[in-house]
Amino acid sequence: MNEQTRNALLAMQRGEITEYHIYNALADREPNLHNAKVLRTIASDELRHYTTLESVTGTPVKPRRFRVQLLALCAWLFGVTFTLRLMEAGESKAQSSYRSLAPEVSEVAHLDTEEEEHEQTLISLYDDERLTYISSVVLGLNDALVELTGAIAGFTLALREPRLIALVSLVTGISAALSMAASEYLSTKEEQDTQKNPIKASVYTGIAYLGAVFLLVLPFLLLTNTALAVIWTLVNALLIIAVFTFYNSVCRNTSFKRSYLEMAAISMGVALVSFLIGIVVRNVLGVDV
Repeated sequence: MNEQTRNALLAMQRGEITEYHIYNALADREPNLHNAKVLRTIASDELRHYTTLESVTGTPVKPRRFRVQLLALCAWLFGVTFTLRLMEAGESKAQSSYRSLAPEVSEVAHLDTEEEEHEQTLISLYDDERLTYISSVVLGLNDALVELTGAIAGFTLALREPRLIALVSLVTGISAALSMAASEYLSTKEEQDTQKNPIKASVYTGIAYLGAVFLLVLPFLLLTNTALAVIWTLVNALLIIAVFTFYNSVCRNTSFKRSYLEMAAISMGVALVSFLIGIVVRNVLGVDV
């Protein structure tokens, strides 16, 4: 066995023992007993793969603890389904790695088939309530980011006082969140071919909206410099868009870049227009707060 092959096997060996710990961590967080059992079965397979590779390399390796903790955190924040989507890419990579090494290392010849079975098993487990209601979350976030970012930009020029801007923005945002939640409840209730519960759909929409409101208004509560508060708010808006777009792109297998640029352009565009409107209104009405 040459050095390049040995290094490749050691890397795969470390990947297997890392995934053994990850799948066990996901099983601990999985409320569905059947799914938890399936995840522990996959974990056992990964441990067996590790043992097989160790018999070939003759060298024990430790798992990547940071990756284990990171994906456990992802499961806590975004759900097991999101994390499984991330794991699926690793299973596909493992398949191709085993396939390329099979002619040289006979002991790993059957492992690519098992990794493919893992991938198909993971796909069958994709069932998360958060995915069912993701359209409701999209509605809440989109409206909050577009409407409130624009409103804050307009208020900034019209009012200029951070605490006053925060007060008006909070009243506007909370009222809009309640309105959006009520609208989502009524629209979901009228849909005939949906599995969504109208109350849950409205709650997801309202919480998403309120969460965005809090993060967008927070700079005006903490800072006394209006210009810095506006910049911080816009940065928060871009970060919210980035996090949610990444979550959605992983779960829905869509393009992150395209979705992010589209949503960011709309939010920032509305903010710019609202900012200009604030200037016009201030000059036309002659208001000086």
